[in-house]
Amino acid sequence: MNYTGDEVMKAFRIYAQLSRSGVADKESLLQVESDDRVRGLLDQFASEVDCVVMGAGDRLMLIPLVRLSPFHITNESLKRTYLRGNAVNADLYLMYVAIIVFIGAFYDSYQTTEATRNFLQMEEWMNLVQQRINGLREHSAEELKALSQEYSYHWPDIIEKWDAMDDVKETAKRQSGATISRLSFLDAVRRFMLDQDLAKQVGPDELDLTEKTKMIVQRYFMEREYNRGILEFLYGLEPKRKEES
Repeated sequence: MNYTGDEVMKAFRIYAQLSRSGVADKESLLQVESDDRVRGLLDQFASEVDCVVMGAGDRLMLIPLVRLSPFHITNESLKRTYLRGNAVNADLYLMYVAIIVFIGAFYDSYQTTEATRNFLQMEEWMNLVQQRINGLREHSAEELKALSQEYSYHWPDIIEKWDAMDDVKETAKRQSGATISRLSFLDAVRRFMLDQDLAKQVGPDELDLTEKTKMIVQRYFMEREYNRGILEFLYGLEPKRKEES
């Protein structure tokens, strides 16, 4: 397909906005919605860096699809910016699980695409993570080892990392540099989600999903191709216990 110079420049200007900050303004969104040729060019630019462009509210978003995308945040950057200096991969995996649980709390199941609540309190979030950890703990060591290979998440390390954290009711005085409360850990995850526009603060202790996150959920989050079955596994933990009880 042949494009005019004006079409190429329109698409490139929008892509330049997206590449700088991950978002483009309402004017860019309207241009893309009104011109399929500009949209097609923009999608081509994004695909070259393993990203996709999505509309969320009155903005456009550039979303990385693979870890090798130059717009993907590296593990080292996550550790350095949001976690403790001695953070290891298990901290990151626990962080990912906490994010999955947070997002999942807004939906009836991993198969629904419409949010069913307006906010989540930090303490409830912590309790939901505890429920998933308890579900993981019901598997034998051999089962967890096999599940770790299947999902590329080292579940025993995640359980151990969560259990090693001080309970939220413990006083700050009792904590040392080697320990961290579960609520403090989730606060670090909260800061990451706020910085990445995955969550928004709606109250002193309350978080909600952003339009960006809702769009990601609708288009990618629930697809096994992208979540590798991890959602199905985590959401299956609690129902399994209820059936067996």
